[in-house]
Amino acid sequence: MNYKIMLVMLSFVFCSDMTVDEIINKIDFNLNSKNRVITSEMVVHGRRATRNIVSKSWIIGTNKAFTQYLSPPREEGSKMLKLDDVLLTYSPQTDRIIQISGHMLRQSIMGSDMSYNDVMEDKPLEQLYNATLEKEEDLNGRRCFVLFLESKTEGISYPKRREWVDAEYFLPIKEELYAKSGKLLKSTSMDGIKKIGERWFPTRFIFKDELKKNSKGTEWIIKDIQFDQNIPEVIFSKSNLRK
Repeated sequence: MNYKIMLVMLSFVFCSDMTVDEIINKIDFNLNSKNRVITSEMVVHGRRATRNIVSKSWIIGTNKAFTQYLSPPREEGSKMLKLDDVLLTYSPQTDRIIQISGHMLRQSIMGSDMSYNDVMEDKPLEQLYNATLEKEEDLNGRRCFVLFLESKTEGISYPKRREWVDAEYFLPIKEELYAKSGKLLKSTSMDGIKKIGERWFPTRFIFKDELKKNSKGTEWIIKDIQFDQNIPEVIFSKSNLRK
């Protein structure tokens, strides 16, 4: 038997024997870390024009995150601070700090297809959902595990999810996010996958708000990401919003 064919067959058997919990754990390992520093560009495809927004974020676990917007001039100096369940934003134009809570969390971030809820609910999947394996399926030439996830607790923005998990990289290269009723709220995908240290990580995410008519989607492109950095605690102080 051809050596390469044998390796593919062995890989198929190995992956097929994996439990759902093992698949979820591998996804969580790839997408979560002790801390990270990210420089990224958000490309908002509007009806008439495209906007490119560059930012830098410092993140510790899932409880602390500080984002500073670098460009364009209209957004430069805007900041966002997450401390546990509290989300604060600052605009230099108004010199005001606003706490985003309640129904405001559903609002779009700078006209994009991403909401403040998307920023707040970034805990590992294992903590939020129970998962079942529906089937295996090819997607764009990639073999995927199709998982269906249901929330463990009430109050989650997306009580149900369906994910197409790449069987090699263990990343959800396609995802559908549903309301409790089963209505499709948002779809996402990721590509540009690279090996960074011990984890596989995507460098481009695409978000589409399925409730927006004629939405062209929003790209979130990772320009640079560094894991396990020494991040000073002072970055996450409220006073840093106005500096």
